[in-house]
Amino acid sequence: MIFPRHARPLFAGLSALLLLALWLSLALGPVSLPLGETLRAAVHLTGLPVDGEGLEQAELILGQIRLPRALLGLAIGVVLALTGVAMQGLFRNPLADPSLVGVSSGAALGGALAIVGGAALGGVPEAIAAYLLSACAFAGGLGVTLLVYRLGRREGQTSVATMLLAGIALTALAGAVIGLFTYMADDATLRSLTFWNMGSLNSASYARLWPLLLVTLLVLCWLPRRAKGLNALLLGESEARHLGVDVERLKRELVICTALGVGVAVAAAGLIGFIGLVVPHLVRIVTGPDHRILLPASALAGGCLMLLADLVARMILAPAELPIGIVTALIGAPFFLYLLLRGRH
Repeated sequence: MIFPRHARPLFAGLSALLLLALWLSLALGPVSLPLGETLRAAVHLTGLPVDGEGLEQAELILGQIRLPRALLGLAIGVVLALTGVAMQGLFRNPLADPSLVGVSSGAALGGALAIVGGAALGGVPEAIAAYLLSACAFAGGLGVTLLVYRLGRREGQTSVATMLLAGIALTALAGAVIGLFTYMADDATLRSLTFWNMGSLNSASYARLWPLLLVTLLVLCWLPRRAKGLNALLLGESEARHLGVDVERLKRELVICTALGVGVAVAAAGLIGFIGLVVPHLVRIVTGPDHRILLPASALAGGCLMLLADLVARMILAPAELPIGIVTALIGAPFFLYLLLRGRH
């Protein structure tokens, strides 16, 4: 993609910030590594020629713990930011986020079902427990989103307002069922359920990373190709149709793309809120509403924010770890209130 000339300094700055955030994420933690040693170890892990003497400990920490965690956080930040842009374009509202179509609540319900159901059955073998949780979370998010989309369809048309109301209703219903599971759970299951709902990258592994990377690449390649359609949709559905945009197909693809991306992200790391709201809005303030710039810039900014939030989560209470969902909520909730107050004036 060739970016407009006036946006190139922005992309250069965001790219540099992303590389810095990735470098810090690999170097800092309960066991901090010198930045130069971290860079040498990372280069050596790729197989490029570099002096690897004395890098055994750094390579072990990077290769087995920090690199999969950083890549997982990067992928989640990218996909949540991109789907946030997609939902804000679909609803034509800068305060929209992916949770409006029920994907987050559906994934949370699927995860709760896996955790509580597995405990009720006497436990699940450790070898499949993580995969079962991820699969149930993904299926729950996708199922609720498709139900929201189906409820919004009528006579071949999709009503965005009906989808919004259906999403709110199903989110409330999913929350009630999760509350019921919480009430029924024993202490150990309740602890697992609570921590999963807070979101964490602590269980990062290459096995969990590859599905998310594939989906992130798919979303990253597909959504920017619909930038012109999203720009036309900002004018209104009738105007977009007059400009030659297949509005119904665009809506369907946006919803499915959001369900796929957010479902896989929640399945990999639990609930992590506000990335899809805060990042697109901040970038839009700088770049304007042009989705040709907004989408790739949001992807870079989302990756930066997730890496920095995870760094804070790991460092602020070291050697203990704060759930990353708490960090993003502490960033996002005040920002959301700021947006509301700003809108009043």
